[in-house]
Amino acid sequence: MVESTSQTIATVERAADVLLLFARPNHPHLGVTDIAEELSLSKAAVHRILASLRSRGFIELIEESRRYQLGPASLSLGIAYLARIDVRQLAAAELQQLSLASKETATLSIRTGDERIYVDQIRPEREIVMSVLIGMPYPLHAGGSSKAFLAFLTAEDQSRYLATSMGQVTEKTITNSDQLRSELAEIRQRGFASSFGERQAGAASIAAPVFDHTGAPAAVISICGPADRFKNEIDDCIPLLLAATARVSRRLGFSAHS
Repeated sequence: MVESTSQTIATVERAADVLLLFARPNHPHLGVTDIAEELSLSKAAVHRILASLRSRGFIELIEESRRYQLGPASLSLGIAYLARIDVRQLAAAELQQLSLASKETATLSIRTGDERIYVDQIRPEREIVMSVLIGMPYPLHAGGSSKAFLAFLTAEDQSRYLATSMGQVTEKTITNSDQLRSELAEIRQRGFASSFGERQAGAASIAAPVFDHTGAPAAVISICGPADRFKNEIDDCIPLLLAATARVSRRLGFSAHS
């Protein structure tokens, strides 16, 4: 009985591995040989797995090429998962932990067109703290959270935005498109944005995107505080922030292959 159970588990694991191969962006169509080589399985084993997955609608055979692709049952599962995803709910525990670990305010923002809004914040238990306005829209060039969105948009969307008239929010807001484009490239390279008084005078922040299953920025998490104090805390906060956004991104279906 134990041996039979172990074999069943191994079969399920191999079937899951096959489905995950098709989930990679560059693997929409796969042949038996491709799968066998990728997973170090025999072609006979791959045929059995594919036959089982086809019978449940998870895999389809493309008759012309004799290659396989994901079937409608896979789509149904994906849609069901995406339908119940709530970024605010997924990020809630991370905001709590970030605020506790950094002793500063942790925020969550979402994008709405050429603006973004705060949808959640957790403030620390200390006398002087940063507080943000939930639901207030801000342009995508003003502040750390805004730049974290703008830096990871498609090249087309980013260029379109940089060609618009970017207004001054504070005296430190970057409105020169060439200067901003250069900074956005740096943000993409290091994975996070920073701001000192660009959205609110006297405030400072670091912010990083949360990616969805397509690799697009679904939200941004930030840590912020009074500039005079926060400037000495940034180095300690960066790894906390990047670890938190990576965890939420994984829960949204993002992987390095996205």
